[in-house]
Amino acid sequence: MDLKLQNKVVIVTGGAKGIGEGIVQVLAAEGAIPVIVGRNAADNQKVVDDLAAKGFSSFQVVAELTEPSQSEAAVAAVMEKFGRIDGLINNAGVNDGVGLESGDYERFIASLHKNVVHYYLMVHHALPALKASKGAIVNISSKTADTGQGGTSAYAAANGGRNALTREWAVELLKYGIRVNSVIVAECWTPLYEKWIETLANPQEKLASITAHIPLENRMTTAEEIANMAVFLLSERSSHTTGQLIYVDGGYVHLDRALANS
Repeated sequence: MDLKLQNKVVIVTGGAKGIGEGIVQVLAAEGAIPVIVGRNAADNQKVVDDLAAKGFSSFQVVAELTEPSQSEAAVAAVMEKFGRIDGLINNAGVNDGVGLESGDYERFIASLHKNVVHYYLMVHHALPALKASKGAIVNISSKTADTGQGGTSAYAAANGGRNALTREWAVELLKYGIRVNSVIVAECWTPLYEKWIETLANPQEKLASITAHIPLENRMTTAEEIANMAVFLLSERSSHTTGQLIYVDGGYVHLDRALANS
């Protein structure tokens, strides 16, 4: 299916690694021009160079999105380069384990800046360009807002905020024809996830326990599977879809996990 994304300029925050890189790769393959916004210039450039070797166009902007002013600067850099923004995928963030009992005010607020404040600021500053292009917005979110996890109050709160903002923006931006949707991630295999697994006492045993409870095929979701849905939602092929939270998780959140062992 042609997603009609040829030469569309699409910002992807955190686009140098994991799910973000998966999204960037799919966008490029569809003919779009992905713009990676991330804190590490070398990581960003590595993906840009990889895409160039495949014959694809892309761009990168270095920004530390925990600093509020850098969202505005990143958007300005994209506009200076291209003069347009056709889509925005908010993806950057980290499950940083700021809990209730073990956390504190400073770390809680810092985590919100890592995980949801820049979602708002990126859209706020990109909105004039998105209005001009009738672009679309996709927010990447996490199951933690639905299921809880324990020991990660700030991240769960941030994802609840991401989901609420998805619905709120879908309402506010109806008049501009701008669609806003969210892709909800559960157990997705990324370098960061692998790094976390390796910190556990019995990593392979723990991984087997997790995948055993994923109903569809007893396996982790791939970054490409998340990316395929995100890019579809960004495209005009999903032209009458807005305000939706789409779970790409092998049935993990909503299906009875007893099914996985049946």
